[in-house]
Formats: sequence, structure tokens, C-alpha cells
Amino acid sequence: MTFSSREFRDALGCFATGICVITGQPEEGEPFGMTVNSFASVSLDPPLILWSLQNDSDMFDTFSACRRWAVNILRADQQALSGRYAVKGEHGLDPDHFGPGNTGIPVMPDTLVSFECEEEVRHPCGDHVILVARVLAMAHRDSASPLVFCAGQYAELAS
Repeated sequence: MTFSSREFRDALGCFATGICVITGQPEEGEPFGMTVNSFASVSLDPPLILWSLQNDSDMFDTFSACRRWAVNILRADQQALSGRYAVKGEHGLDPDHFGPGNTGIPVMPDTLVSFECEEEVRHPCGDHVILVARVLAMAHRDSASPLVFCAGQYAELAS
């Protein structure tokens, strides 16, 4: 059986995901944010998470120079933030969108949850690299609904 990359992508899109903005700041650089939906938990003990970065991403070199970053899980009413940091070449964090987290990593203070992380290991895998990180600190702010993405569009959770 064969299938195209487009057919495979459409099939994967049937799995609903949350939307995150990864934020960070390299030692010699400005704070940045990039929208992703490839976030997953790995381990409770030690506390590990992962996300994947496309090899040809315009942010690949930035993440190569940055071992600490935050995963900010967006609320349902934060679709504009998702769109803002998904634009290629437009990843500089707006000053109103971030502040220093508990470890000094830039975090988005109004998101559902922020995990401040330090990279443990990278795994090159196909056209992506999988970044596994240890959670150093977190802030769980409220019980609002998450921003959800499925089948190529934003969706809402049923009550």
C-alpha cells in the first residue's frame, strides 16, 4: 500500500492536539516565540516533555543555540497568539506577550500552563528533530479550555 505525504499529513491531522508557543532567548539574541502542536509528555519522574522541530524551520538555528526554553499551552481564547507566532520569519516576542519565568526563561504569563525546560537530548528523526527536555519549573494558571487544532482548523471541546 502506498500513500502520498499529503494523505499521510491529512490522516495525522485527524488527531486533535493542543497548541503551544515555545519561547526562549539565546545568550546572544532576542526573546522569541514559535507556535507548535507537537508537544507531548514523556515521564513524570523525572519530569520530561518533548516536542519536534522541522529540520528546515526558520527557527532551527535559533533552537540549536538555545538549550533552555518554555512550552506555553494556549487557552481557547488565544488563537491570535497562535497565529502571530506561526508566521515564518516573525518570531520576535512582543514585549506585552512575555515576562521572566521562575528560572529566567521568557514565558507567556497569561497562558493555560507554562513549562520552563532544559534540553536533555535531541533525536534526529526523518524531517524533524525530537527535543526532549526536563521541566525545571511550571505555572498552572487556571482551568480554562485549551486551544485545540484538528483536521487543519481550530476546534472547541464539547462541554
